[in-house]
Amino acid sequence: MLAAINTTVSLLKLRIGMAIAASALAGIAAANGTALAWWQTAGLAAAVLGASGAAGGFNQYYERDLDRLMLRTRSRPFATGELQANWRWPVGFLALLAASLVLAAATGGTVAASFVFLGAFTYGIVYTVWLKRRTVWNIVVGGLAGSFAVLAGAAAVDPGLQVFPVVLAIVLFLWTPPHFWSLAAAKGDDYVRAGVPMLPIAVPSCAWTLAILSHTIALVAISLVPLWFGQGLFYGLGAGCGGGIFLWKSIALYRNPTRQTAIANFFASLLQLSLLIAGVLLNAAFPP
Repeated sequence: MLAAINTTVSLLKLRIGMAIAASALAGIAAANGTALAWWQTAGLAAAVLGASGAAGGFNQYYERDLDRLMLRTRSRPFATGELQANWRWPVGFLALLAASLVLAAATGGTVAASFVFLGAFTYGIVYTVWLKRRTVWNIVVGGLAGSFAVLAGAAAVDPGLQVFPVVLAIVLFLWTPPHFWSLAAAKGDDYVRAGVPMLPIAVPSCAWTLAILSHTIALVAISLVPLWFGQGLFYGLGAGCGGGIFLWKSIALYRNPTRQTAIANFFASLLQLSLLIAGVLLNAAFPP
């Protein structure tokens, strides 16, 4: 039983999916409008998690050849042969996506469901199939997947675009590249073996560290914009503390590009996202 659970968590990338579902909750909390019932909030979060899982599962199915070449991914179910690749898997992932979209439409409306679909399509097709093996800018476009989750949550409250959720979506878009570029820098040998053109293995360190630092500066600055629109102390603390730590580690990486500083920046990005989302949720629970 435990082995089956672990395989499911790995196959559907549910750890990443939980972060994406949390981003959808942040979108709900950031939007102004009629509060959703608990079952709507839970249903939309489950829909985002399911759609993310479908895209993540397809990603592993499609990239099983690459995963076998990378130390970080060679234990994934398709890479090891624990799961045999056949036509049933893509059909199953498509069915999971369809069910997730129906749930999203039922709990958040058609606009929210459209954003859920765009997030899954961006990661599963645009990033995985079209861009990952072709361009160093793959993850820049792939970063839209998390942004769509925020917009899906906000659309469930109000289908019209609002400033705060849009700002959060932009922050998520800017967050993804430095997050994954830092991981790629720390695990560069994996990407060289697999032939995946990630920026840190394709350009000199002065270029990719500057790209990371530039993205971090931009996302931290933009994450503070909602303070001018009345967001309170909890949001300010989450955005300020998380952004400050991420910026500090990105500067350290720029000055000294090593595996150690790269992985430290990777974890700083996770902390920044966690504190930002916590700030949004606490700000909604205890409004200024």
